[in-house]
Amino acid sequence: MADREQVDRCEVTCIHEEAVSAVKQIMISDDEAQSLADIFKTLADRTRVKMLFALMQRELCVCDLAAVIGASESSVSHQLRVLRTNKLVRFRRDGKMLYYSLADDHVITLFKQGLEHASHDEAWAAQFLDLCR
Repeated sequence: MADREQVDRCEVTCIHEEAVSAVKQIMISDDEAQSLADIFKTLADRTRVKMLFALMQRELCVCDLAAVIGASESSVSHQLRVLRTNKLVRFRRDGKMLYYSLADDHVITLFKQGLEHASHDEAWAAQFLDLCR
């Protein structure tokens, strides 16, 4: 444990004022940081990731989405509310049916970049990345 702590810390305290000043000038606000953290927190759930992947393929109603990911409609509805609150999905009503789709192409970009980073050139990622529009 002590060895790991040494790797993660400088051996001496030395503030590089020019570097600190330059970064402070462009630092994101607390509100911006919280909004980004909320998006990543939303994406940190395996069920929601599967739902987003399914919606990357096509618009789906709640019933179909539940069947695709193997979850109850109630559970899917709850997760869709979380995704909608974080502006990752949108819906349209057609009579008594609600159809969900991705909010915009930024969601695809987030997903693809996350998958590329997680895979580090793993072969399995290539097939999924090809399925992403």
